[in-house]
Amino acid sequence: MARKVSTRSRIGFTIAAWIVALLLFFPILYAFLTSLKTEPEAIAGFSLWPSGTLENYIVVNTQRDYFKPFMNSVVLSVGSTVLALIIAIPAAWAMAFSPTKRTKDILMWMLSTKMMPAVAVLVPIYLLFRNAGLLDSRIGLTLMLTLINLPIVVWMLYTYFREIPGEILEAARMDGASLWNEIIYVLTPMAIPGIASTLLLNIILAWNESFWTIRLTTTNAAPLTAFIASFSSPQGLFWAKLSAASMMAIAPILVLGWFSQKQLVRGLTFGAVK
Repeated sequence: MARKVSTRSRIGFTIAAWIVALLLFFPILYAFLTSLKTEPEAIAGFSLWPSGTLENYIVVNTQRDYFKPFMNSVVLSVGSTVLALIIAIPAAWAMAFSPTKRTKDILMWMLSTKMMPAVAVLVPIYLLFRNAGLLDSRIGLTLMLTLINLPIVVWMLYTYFREIPGEILEAARMDGASLWNEIIYVLTPMAIPGIASTLLLNIILAWNESFWTIRLTTTNAAPLTAFIASFSSPQGLFWAKLSAASMMAIAPILVLGWFSQKQLVRGLTFGAVK
């Protein structure tokens, strides 16, 4: 039976939700407004009334090649996500449907790797990449982003797979389905919402990764995070140009998130309501 909510409470919750949403969105809005200011206006102080100039976007495109880091970000985020899913789907299947007494320990160990500060392993990772010839390469960064986000991908898929009745897989085995047919043709289609939300979330995480992309690249494989950082120079921070570069970097992922929000919410709540 649904809980009755008074009109006053509904209005109060709606106002509170809008306030929280505006607080979360305000940094993006202010960065956009700053990108429409001149450098003197941006440095002058807080103001919500820009002059409306597009000079910063023109200068950013003139000084830097936006298309190259954009394509690097696409290749790195999509490539690392696909590679992570290829590894994580069989791993999550094994942990969800053929668990052992060590399964929970392995899951907790995988999750614990996300708690380690990235800077703690910067030197050995850098030396490994240098010796393997993977510095400033798309292959190296794709592998790095895959390893960074793999624990989250496995955990999410494991959670989704646990909600799928095991009897369905047993029926497929009785019909003669092999292990790979069971994963590809039975399990994967049933977990499409969960896989889709995992894919979208992993793309966003890989797109926003800055620590490793800035330190393991220089020019050839530099994504948009490095593109933004390039506008911080010894001469100072050019706030208007930096804001324009930031907006150009986050615009594609904002568009992706906007058009896929229903699928993302559906996947993130998959199995939450019986």
